[in-house]
Amino acid sequence: MTATSSDARSRTRQAGLPWSALLALGTAVFITSLTETLPAGVLPDMSASLGTSSGATGQAVTVYAAGTALTAIPLATATASVRRKPLLLGAMAVFLVANTLTAAAPGYIVLLAGRFLAGVAAGLAWAILAGYARRIAPARLEGRAIAVAMTGIPVALSLGVPAGTLIGEQVGWRAAFGVVSLVTLAVIGWIGVSVPGVGQRAVEQADSNRPDSAPQPVKSPLLQTLQVPGVAAIMVTVTTFVLGHTILYAYIAPYLQHAGLGSATDAVLLVFGVACLVSVWYVGRHVDHRLRALMVTGAVLFTLATAALAVTTTHAIVWGAAVLWGLGWGGAPTLLQTAAGQAGLRRSSAAADTAQAVLVTLWNAAMALGGIVGGLLLQRSGATVVAVAAAALGALSVLIVAGARHHAFRTSQATP
Repeated sequence: MTATSSDARSRTRQAGLPWSALLALGTAVFITSLTETLPAGVLPDMSASLGTSSGATGQAVTVYAAGTALTAIPLATATASVRRKPLLLGAMAVFLVANTLTAAAPGYIVLLAGRFLAGVAAGLAWAILAGYARRIAPARLEGRAIAVAMTGIPVALSLGVPAGTLIGEQVGWRAAFGVVSLVTLAVIGWIGVSVPGVGQRAVEQADSNRPDSAPQPVKSPLLQTLQVPGVAAIMVTVTTFVLGHTILYAYIAPYLQHAGLGSATDAVLLVFGVACLVSVWYVGRHVDHRLRALMVTGAVLFTLATAALAVTTTHAIVWGAAVLWGLGWGGAPTLLQTAAGQAGLRRSSAAADTAQAVLVTLWNAAMALGGIVGGLLLQRSGATVVAVAAAALGALSVLIVAGARHHAFRTSQATP
């Protein structure tokens, strides 16, 4: 049975991208990403329904991120030997239960409990998904497969949250979360039907055949992974890039009000979202052969956009900066996930999975910290300083990527 499964998987990897499976994984990324920030779009309705302040209700986002950040690495390490498909289905089932609990929460404490559990399940799913996409794709198209799976993140930010907000405005916040649960149920069935199983035996065999693999002394999987050349630089880049983005994105409405474009916030975000989708498409087509160039370009575009926002509020420049920002940011999840996976694979598939879990943890920690830091800067120094901080972090990201040329963000080489 194992040999048959391995042969089938090999034929799948040789034939081309398994589109149905990758789209199922991408939809799983979409709904778990959407749910993280959905409370921001329905905050007034949630606060009124639960009898809490907007500040307290807003902690539903923080709790979700905390659940992901605190548990992604331990759960990924503890489940390293578990077959990927049952593990993914289990994580999505827990997410379904937790999100449904959120939708039906009778009070604030139950809401927070549901959000924390949903964050835990999403963190485990995110730690699995990029590696899963890589394993079921042809060897030379692994980056493109990750791009398809990770498309759900920018789509959720650019289109999903506004759609969820519209549903919440029309029929209430509980209905918005209820729709997410229905979609989750459908995705679980989709994954069950279309996503092939990935066992550990084939992974171990691939690791044993890896030319630069070698027996390692017994130490924690996390420490082993962080010691792989390039992984630490990638993780620092994740932290600085995501922190810089979140500091500004979380407070883009106050910035646009400061720039005299408060009434056009939705339109500016739509332009940003469309640019993100263009970036996702382009990165997906070229990530396997131009990883370093794309990562440098993305960081530079983000830095230029935020620097422009820091020095002027001229409306035409603000609109143009929104486009540059989207082009620089949209492909970032794909590029960073691909880089982390490639670096970890130089040690083993388990190290690649651990690297993905570390990335998920740092990503969510940076998002949570970005909200705090951005809020403090906005309150104490104003919207312009928020943009200055984002630009400084963007510039730091450029320097890290450029300086880590020997081990991190390496373009994959075609194999004969």
